[in-house]
Amino acid sequence: MAQKVAVEGWFSVEPAALVGTRCTACGTPYFPRNEMACRNPGCAGAKDGSELEPYTFSTRGKVWSYADARYKPPPPYVSPEPFRPYVVAAVELETEKIVVLGQVVPGVSVDDLAVGQEVELTVGTLYTDGDDDYLVWMWRPAE
Repeated sequence: MAQKVAVEGWFSVEPAALVGTRCTACGTPYFPRNEMACRNPGCAGAKDGSELEPYTFSTRGKVWSYADARYKPPPPYVSPEPFRPYVVAAVELETEKIVVLGQVVPGVSVDDLAVGQEVELTVGTLYTDGDDDYLVWMWRPAE
């Protein structure tokens, strides 16, 4: 099977990491990527996009919130067939202090998570289509 990223340009597979941009003038990080201009009103940067650079986010954080997803989301979201419930977690990244939502790896339930728990980023299969596995970032309890 071939592996493809489900959302091009939002994360890297090896090493597993979220990718975006960061303002060189004020340090504000953006996920997903922002290429227009820094949106920080207090920034003294150029505000024309030239102040933004590619940025790789920290891969660890703490659970800010989490939930059980027990219904099949409507299109355009692609769910595997048959649908299996999964867990989503909002994670505050360790360095950037922004919150990023993502699925939790299969096999981890809401009973296994707690607010404030340390987790780390990994990559897993969102769905399979023919001979292709489509990958997305996921969270797993930190080791």
